[in-house]
Amino acid sequence: MTNEIAEAHRAASATFTDRIKGVTDWDAPAPVAGWTARSVVEHLLEWFPGMLAAGSDIVLPEGPDPKADLLAAWEHQRDAVQAVLEEPATASSTYSHPATGDMPLPVMIQNFYTADVFMHTWDLSRATGQDDRLDPDVASGMLAGMEPIEPMLRASGQFGTARGPLREDADATDRLMSFIGRDPYWTAS
Repeated sequence: MTNEIAEAHRAASATFTDRIKGVTDWDAPAPVAGWTARSVVEHLLEWFPGMLAAGSDIVLPEGPDPKADLLAAWEHQRDAVQAVLEEPATASSTYSHPATGDMPLPVMIQNFYTADVFMHTWDLSRATGQDDRLDPDVASGMLAGMEPIEPMLRASGQFGTARGPLREDADATDRLMSFIGRDPYWTAS
C-alpha cells in the first residue's frame, strides 16, 4: 500500500508542478474567496509541515523562501514529502494527533496532503486558465470516500457549508469541486 500512496503523491504533485510552471499571473484571482494563484501554492507550503511535525517525529527540511522563488519552494517540499513516502521506515510509522487520532503515517499524508494537492490543482488551473480537468478515477474515488462523512467535513469548515452548483452533465471533476463547496463553473471574469 505504501508504494501506491507514494505513486499517488508523485502523480498529484507532478500535475501541480506543471500547473505552477504554466502560471503567468500570480495575482490572478482563484476560486477560493480572497485567494490568488499565489495563495493556492502558499497554502500547500504553509500548513503541511506543521501538521506533519505535530503528529510524527518528521520535520521537513527548510526550503527556499516562497516569496523569492515559489516554484523552487514547491519543488523542495514536493521532493521532501516524496522522500518521506519512499523511506522504508515510513510504512510502519504512526501519525498520532488529538485532532486525527492514530493512523498509519502514509495514510495521513495521502488523506490530508496528497488529497489537498490534488483538489487545489483545480483551483490553480482555473485561476490561471490552464487545463482544470482532474483524473476522473481519482476524483470519483475521493468523492466516494468523502460523501459518507459529509457532515463531519462540513463541520470542519474546510469544505464549505454546502455543495456548490452542479449541472446534470457534470463530470467527475465538477462533482468533486461541487462537493467541497466550490462553484465548478467559476470564472475570474
